[in-house]
Amino acid sequence: MNPETVAPEASQPQPIDARAPLRWLARGWRDYRTNPLPGVLHGGLMALFGLILLLALRDHFWLLAGAFSGFLLIAPILASGLYAVSWHQEQGQKACCQEVMALWTSGDRRLLIFGVLLALAGTGWVLTSAALITLGAPVPIERPADFVRHVMLAPGLGLFEVWILLGAWLAAPVFASSVMALPMLVDTPTPLWRAVGESWRAVGARPGVMAAWAVCIALLVGLGMALAMVGLVVVVPVLAYASWHAYRDFERAGLIAPERAPRA
Repeated sequence: MNPETVAPEASQPQPIDARAPLRWLARGWRDYRTNPLPGVLHGGLMALFGLILLLALRDHFWLLAGAFSGFLLIAPILASGLYAVSWHQEQGQKACCQEVMALWTSGDRRLLIFGVLLALAGTGWVLTSAALITLGAPVPIERPADFVRHVMLAPGLGLFEVWILLGAWLAAPVFASSVMALPMLVDTPTPLWRAVGESWRAVGARPGVMAAWAVCIALLVGLGMALAMVGLVVVVPVLAYASWHAYRDFERAGLIAPERAPRA
């Protein structure tokens, strides 16, 4: 995509303060209601994947816990098609499957490379989580009740706190690298290395707001999973559209500078 202009709404500066995440979510919900089909398809596919994962690993929660939390690391690239929908909606166009497929079949090496890197990070966390739980738990963790009883509710500080801190230690740089980079890659011809750098720049400029945004994402995805995965049908597209608006807010505030030169 090669936009040279930004939609009128996106040209109006908005403060990036403590209320910004709520504004992004409100806009994401509006976009979802305006054009629900692409969001339902994306969210539905992710919900189906989650259900398959749950059924396949229901008696191996030591692995399932890492797989579900690793979902947070790779979900942004899986939802990248919705950024294309957001771009078209900014231009006053109603986008759906054709525009999403155009992005996914474009052969954009930047998205392919970033997707592979996120997949590797997700796989690394799944393996690390599985090893930590199987080696650190006093009994085999086969079911959710085992995880709650012997990991979450274990007396004193221990395995659960280490598991949470280690997951956050991995998730934080992935979030910082992707939160602005993925919509920027869809929106502009910015090189991958620069898009990642601009994403870190945005997080550094508003660390409190971005930390709150990361927490919102984690909580909403967790809620979507807790609702038998069905909640992801709404949560995934709303968060993707909201992330697009976050990207636009940072751009018009001058806190990131995507490359706007035409593609070769």
